[in-house]
Amino acid sequence: MIKLIKWTDRKFEFNLPVSLFPTIVSRIAGVPARLEEIATALTPEQLTTRTDDAWSVQEHIGHLMDLEELHHGRFDEYMQNIEKLTPADMTNKKTYDAGHNSKNIQDILKKFREVRREYVKKLDSVNEETAARTALHPRLNQPMRLIDNIFFAAEHDDHHIAIIRRIIQENWSRSFNYPAGLSFNK
Repeated sequence: MIKLIKWTDRKFEFNLPVSLFPTIVSRIAGVPARLEEIATALTPEQLTTRTDDAWSVQEHIGHLMDLEELHHGRFDEYMQNIEKLTPADMTNKKTYDAGHNSKNIQDILKKFREVRREYVKKLDSVNEETAARTALHPRLNQPMRLIDNIFFAAEHDDHHIAIIRRIIQENWSRSFNYPAGLSFNK
């Protein structure tokens, strides 16, 4: 099994053409459906089981919802031509404090879908000039255009979906019938 790189160890080269902006927005827009497909295939126990004190599937989903506030805020910063973006809380305090495992997964998914829909609506209003606006990313310490920021968020979403798939693969792949696209060979 291929080891997944730690998110904070990722390096990025932001050189996508602005013409890919709609494609990346479509990728961002599809995340709620992908998470819903995964979550509805699992039992509440499977969703909330933690292994080695790592986040559960449900906590990973909640974490993505928690970050929507940051995404919306950074979008607004690009609209205001701010020079340096707001830093993310790398301690993930919001997620740890949220108690996502004690919540109903349908409520988490519904809230995530709502806030992501609003984010996508904002992104759909962007023109080429705005998509190319630049601000400094505080952790990476490199300039990032709005398109790069959206790509970065999409990569982060996929990073957590990969972790979720790994949790499923390591714990339940032999005993569960998964929807199309979620099956694993073990």
